[in-house]
Amino acid sequence: MQQRHQNRYQYFQELANTSREYYLDYLRDHVKPGPSVRILEIGCGEGGNLLPFAEAGCQVTGIDISEGRIEQARQYFTAHHVSGSFLSQDFLEAVPPKSEAERYDLVLMHDVIEHIEPPFKERFLAHIKPFLKQGGHVFIGFPAWQMPFGGHQQISRGLASKLPYIHLLPNPVYLSMIRMSGNSKERVEELRSVKRARMPIERFERLAHAAGFRIAKRTLWLINPHYKQKFNLRPRLLWHWAASLPYVRNFYTTSAFYLLEDAEE
Repeated sequence: MQQRHQNRYQYFQELANTSREYYLDYLRDHVKPGPSVRILEIGCGEGGNLLPFAEAGCQVTGIDISEGRIEQARQYFTAHHVSGSFLSQDFLEAVPPKSEAERYDLVLMHDVIEHIEPPFKERFLAHIKPFLKQGGHVFIGFPAWQMPFGGHQQISRGLASKLPYIHLLPNPVYLSMIRMSGNSKERVEELRSVKRARMPIERFERLAHAAGFRIAKRTLWLINPHYKQKFNLRPRLLWHWAASLPYVRNFYTTSAFYLLEDAEE
């Protein structure tokens, strides 16, 4: 397990740096930060992704199922002297805003969709639509399932945390390796859940269309922008020829960025 997964303030700062350097720029043609812009992040954790938007004057709201993470988000935002609203709740149980003024210009969901179990994925995406203002956008980022650490095995303990592609092994073999690395029952179940919730690029695009969205923008990364913070690596786009090859591209895409729009507008 990496130090950043234990030092949550370090993790918060790293997420904020990536968001500041890459997410704001990626969204700039569609969402121009300012006091009138409302942003919702689903699965916000400690709120690092939202910090740069709050610093730019946006009205930011974060929702996360973990009460501990939400409390940390409040503390960290207070320490940075910026405002944000944070709520601990299952997003599927969240009540959509009743008025257009209460809806959001941007819904942000990064490294979340690959954790949602298959029976709930389409419903989860469809539930976002009533939170969006007319002309609003959804930014979703996730690691392709077949990429070297697509199983999130880096959160494991021991040797398993350093082995690429082991999440693609048959369940009995993979889970045995995770257990032998000294993980708790809770961590083993978390990794098992990620394996069930796997998210290849093709499956995500089918789900997005089924939920009533169209893809306004897609960017596939060979080197995830966040790796600049984690490993001091320069972000790099996936080669064009590889990005056009279904299934094969999943093995090389360490992060997929999508900007979605309501297909009915």
